[in-house]
Amino acid sequence: MSRIALRADKSLWYKILHMNWGLVFLICCVTGVGIAALYSAAGGSFSPWAERQLLRFGVGLAGMLVIALIDIKIWYKLAWPIYFLGLAMLVLVEIKGHIGMGAQRWINLGFVQLQPSELMKIAVVLALARHFHGASPEDVRRIPFLVIPAIVILAPVALVLLQPDLGTALMIIMAGAGMVFTVGAPAWLFIAGIAGTAAIIPIAWQFMHDYQKQRVMTFLDPESDPLGAGYHITQSKIALGSGGLEGKGFLQGTQSHLNFLPEKQTDFIFTLWAEEWGLLGGLALLGLFALLFLYGLVIGYRCRHNFGRYLAMGISINFSLYVFINIAMVMGLIPVVGAPLPMVSYGGTSMLAALIGFGLMMSCHTYRHSKVTR
Repeated sequence: MSRIALRADKSLWYKILHMNWGLVFLICCVTGVGIAALYSAAGGSFSPWAERQLLRFGVGLAGMLVIALIDIKIWYKLAWPIYFLGLAMLVLVEIKGHIGMGAQRWINLGFVQLQPSELMKIAVVLALARHFHGASPEDVRRIPFLVIPAIVILAPVALVLLQPDLGTALMIIMAGAGMVFTVGAPAWLFIAGIAGTAAIIPIAWQFMHDYQKQRVMTFLDPESDPLGAGYHITQSKIALGSGGLEGKGFLQGTQSHLNFLPEKQTDFIFTLWAEEWGLLGGLALLGLFALLFLYGLVIGYRCRHNFGRYLAMGISINFSLYVFINIAMVMGLIPVVGAPLPMVSYGGTSMLAALIGFGLMMSCHTYRHSKVTR
């Protein structure tokens, strides 16, 4: 073996050994909770959900580690191509998308149903990190400089709303706005945006679909239709309350195992977990999510280049929004929007998007001392 090959091999092993294995461990812990919950949701069986989720995680974990080893400069160069590829996939959904549960959100690849809107959340973060890299504080405070970020955020939002998927569209807006705020955009811009949003709610109401209006009305008064539109959230609250402090025990959840709790393997999986493991189990899972969020912030803070800093923080913001919206939804604090709990809810694309995001975050850590130039 040549001396050059030996140096390259040593460099690769050095990167592997100094990878952020603490983050990998936390990701495995959260996924382990998801596998246990899916095993319970199936009545004590790995089939059909837990075994598929475990297989997806194994493949996704390998992909995440590969992404983590790729030089951050390559991701910098690919940021815009990935973004436009995501837009093309959203357009393809409108042309030849798979319809499920009344919405056209998936592309049928035969072996998997791919939901491009989930991947688009990561693509938007990549594109915004690329745009703000190298920008001065003065640039970020200039309105003309913020026109491109606004287009980057609103273009996929418009395509996602056509599916229709209001929940994902709102998450893309919030994640994008969080990144813009992080880089130092003026506070008055966000105050004006919130005020403007509140002002157009009566107009937007006229364009909402009937099921979206029903979700809002159910949120305001769940007891108005407890056996219809309000059934999901009513059963979720009963399950959460019945878990108590320590829970009913693994595989002992009555609301879930007697099929009172709908969508227990996807959107309402936190409710199943809290019923069986109680308040303490729910807080333990939230603690794992909080540690993942803090890991992302620390990785971003330690990066010596703005691209990695903004990318890591943007992924952390996006991840925390997933967690907050799902848990607030099942607790009845916000309307039901169909947001999965990252790496816990059953779903291939949401798992893939989360692991791609963490792979990019680990790449920011691995190459935190690199010099990324325009």
